Amino acid sequence: MLGLAVCIVVATPCFAARDPLRFVNPFVGTGGHGHTFPGATVPFGLVQVSPDTRLDGWDGCSGYHFDDTRVWGFSHTHLSGTGVSDYGDVLFLPGVGAPHWRRSYGREHGDGDGARFEKRTERASPGYYAVTLADSRVNVELTATARTGWHRYTFPASDSAYVLVDLESRDEVIASSLRVVDERTIEGERWSRGWARDQRVFIVARFSRPFRAEIAERGRPVAGAHEGSGTDVRAALRFDLPRGGTVVAQVGVSGVDVAGARAALAAEAAGRTFDGVHAEARTAWGRVLSRIEVEGGTPAQDSTFYTALYHTLLQPNVWSDVDGRYRGRDGEVHRAEGWTPYTVFSLWDTFRAAHPLYTLLEPERTRDFVATFLAQYRQGGRLPVWELSANETDCMIGYHSVSVIADAWAKGIRGFDPALALEAMVASADDDRRGLAEYRRRGYVPGEHESEGVSKTLEYAYDDWCIASFAESLGATAVRDRMLERAQGWRHLLDPATGLMRPRIGGRFKTPFDPTEVDFHFTEANSWQYSFFVPHDIAGHMAAVGGRERYAMLLDSLFGAAPRITGRTQADITGLIGQYAHGNEPSHHMAYLYAFAGRSWRTQALVRRVLDSLYTPRPDGLSGNEDCGQMSAWYVLSAMGFYPVTPGRPEYVVGSPLFRRATLRLPNGRRFTVRAEGNGPGRPYVRAATLNGVPLARPVLTHEAIVAGGELVLVMGDSPDTTLWSAPDAVPVSAAAGPRVTAAPHRVDGAPRFRGAQTVRLASAEPGARVSWLLLADGVPVRTGEGDTVTVDRTATLRWRAEAPGARPSPEEEASFRRIADARRMASLTAPHRAYTGDGADALLDGVRGGEDFRLPTWMGFYGTHVEAVVDLGAERTLRRAGMGFLQDQNSWIFMPRSVAFEVSQDGVRYEPVGEVANTVDDHTDGVVVRDLAVTFAPRPARWLRVRVTAPLMCPDWHKGSGNRSFVFADEIEWE
Repeated sequence: MLGLAVCIVVATPCFAARDPLRFVNPFVGTGGHGHTFPGATVPFGLVQVSPDTRLDGWDGCSGYHFDDTRVWGFSHTHLSGTGVSDYGDVLFLPGVGAPHWRRSYGREHGDGDGARFEKRTERASPGYYAVTLADSRVNVELTATARTGWHRYTFPASDSAYVLVDLESRDEVIASSLRVVDERTIEGERWSRGWARDQRVFIVARFSRPFRAEIAERGRPVAGAHEGSGTDVRAALRFDLPRGGTVVAQVGVSGVDVAGARAALAAEAAGRTFDGVHAEARTAWGRVLSRIEVEGGTPAQDSTFYTALYHTLLQPNVWSDVDGRYRGRDGEVHRAEGWTPYTVFSLWDTFRAAHPLYTLLEPERTRDFVATFLAQYRQGGRLPVWELSANETDCMIGYHSVSVIADAWAKGIRGFDPALALEAMVASADDDRRGLAEYRRRGYVPGEHESEGVSKTLEYAYDDWCIASFAESLGATAVRDRMLERAQGWRHLLDPATGLMRPRIGGRFKTPFDPTEVDFHFTEANSWQYSFFVPHDIAGHMAAVGGRERYAMLLDSLFGAAPRITGRTQADITGLIGQYAHGNEPSHHMAYLYAFAGRSWRTQALVRRVLDSLYTPRPDGLSGNEDCGQMSAWYVLSAMGFYPVTPGRPEYVVGSPLFRRATLRLPNGRRFTVRAEGNGPGRPYVRAATLNGVPLARPVLTHEAIVAGGELVLVMGDSPDTTLWSAPDAVPVSAAAGPRVTAAPHRVDGAPRFRGAQTVRLASAEPGARVSWLLLADGVPVRTGEGDTVTVDRTATLRWRAEAPGARPSPEEEASFRRIADARRMASLTAPHRAYTGDGADALLDGVRGGEDFRLPTWMGFYGTHVEAVVDLGAERTLRRAGMGFLQDQNSWIFMPRSVAFEVSQDGVRYEPVGEVANTVDDHTDGVVVRDLAVTFAPRPARWLRVRVTAPLMCPDWHKGSGNRSFVFADEIEWE
């Protein structure tokens, strides 16, 4: 079968005719780049028992890809839709014959050991997965409870049946152990380092038949051993099945200790059968999926909708034992009383729609999410950014825990300490990580100090508005006012010439500027895909670009542009409609922005287009990574007819419902229904709207109105009503309170490195603004003044600011200028990659060394080419040493050169070799390595220095970028 979900017949009563389980296809998203898994779990369960067909690689993040036909086994933890690999803990693989003690596998595609299977034998439905292994003819079935994974293996007649238990698979093992308790039970633990740098998993596995155990360490069986330890531990559990038969394994899982895993078995497995647990899992899924009932769609739409809802409910995952114990952010064991801890918070993704959906479907669980955040703050001093198994991965940007907290509070969810929450929010905002110190000082994150500065600025500003909103509700006016000022950071990056958000480097807007270019000033995006991320102050943003007409024109340009991305390759930028990229989260609210400009009909048309074209019930049916429920949450909410453009504000913008009727069964027992009269293909436009019989004045639903229950009736048509919700008093409003802050003036010109003297010009986007400046050398003021020109004749720092009528002064802007005193210059240089120019060839000669972040403009990158640089020293001098600095970051496809050769010349024509140095840094080395490659030689007179860099040109065969060109990154050429 082609991955279609099926319902397995069990001895339980049937669900109603509209049983949502029959529409769920767990294979959706397992193909393409969706990164989902098809295995068995329960809603928000700690355990996800699922096949592992890939152990690494971009499309192996969940451990499974639909294209594969070889499985390494069936492990107990999996991530859904992430862009980084982890989990896949404690692998079981049944078979007959001799087990493979040493695994041999290809980079990603399962072309080594393991077990072949036939796609037609795969079956999956909520809480169940099954497949038949082709060579051994073992039929595998999987199901789960919250903390236990269940395996049922049906073996053919064999005197060599076995189950291989593998603790080494997947990420780096720090330590592990496995012990035979008795003839039916094993227990073990696994301590590993991967995306989660300190992950602990404990298991107790009980089998339905007695086994004979053989323990192996480092690929070799240990005779007579009943336990093993180390970094490579496996066990073969052998069963006597002369007539064939089934073996059922019940596996308790804990993040605390073996006792916790044992308690999970006692609480969730004792007295149960495989079929009974499967039935309970189906019941659990039926209960949560039935909270939304849709009617009037096609079978494909029903399948897409309920599969999307299913995907949103896979995570966050329970992170406590049955007695409430859990491992905290401090690595210690704690006990939760009165609440349940959770893990797997992909907050950069899920704050946008998934968590707002949970406030409707799972308000009590949302309370526990917030309680988890606050516990992590108490234990680790920080709210989570991207938390995994009690580890902060620091993946992605922002501090979007504050969005989830503010959104929950604004929607009436209580049960947590608001004073502690505000303290934690402010602590996150006042941290110094990831450019926050510069953001607080200058109002935005400058490109010369921090990568992804545009994206960070915009997301920090939104988060700060969330803090301000929450603080206001608590009467904390000082915090509110400070955060409202910070929430205007977007103003300093708004380029008045283009109306787009543009990187600033040294106070100057990046030049040249191509809004389609993907570079490291943005997070997985370009300027088009971030320029509309001001969800908390759409009114202010609209005014700043010139009013709602120009705002709408900019949106038209976004959606109407050629779907062509320039700059570096970014696998996440998919699902393009113009420059809108639905496959990645920064775009998700954009179609709804037309409503704020009085063009709701454009919102309606675009939302329906995305619903119809970028989601299908196929394995490759997602336009991008699932991202822990966010991709699906967008679909669920939009298909019902509304979307939370600004989480933290308890409102939803009306779009274009996909179904004729969608009914939300709320936890308070009430129902809210969206009825779309005349809806169908080609009829996306709202012609009239009433809420509980009263005309809907604006295309907005409040959270209060939804949870109170009622009915929204929309009359749909095949042509737009361009007057509906178009008047200024009929549009949604998103505005940030507080005095306006003057946008920081920008530097028009002036090179960061210069010879002699230069004039620096300044400009302000604010009409009537007065610009003042201060020039410092070595921290000591040299000159002050007002106006738009400054003469710089020495190495110095220039600071400036502006004051505009009716607004607060801008933050102080800053740029550094380095005067190159002697006549040295770069006579010739191989062209660098356009994204990594170092802001000019003088970057290799200015005496300023780069740090460990290759994305900053101190470094110069060369892509798939050898490098030659010729330096004119300006005058003849005696040289005895020459060197050049390089950076390696193999995870970013940057490698050390193979060798560097140095030559000198007196006339620039005839060169004499003076030495060559080979690289000694291993290509496999993880992390960042900065190294000088230099030679020392007998003194030589020279006016010219030539450097020849032999690059690797291509990524190594073992590397994830195999088959692609590689980078060499260089900084300073030095001599003495």
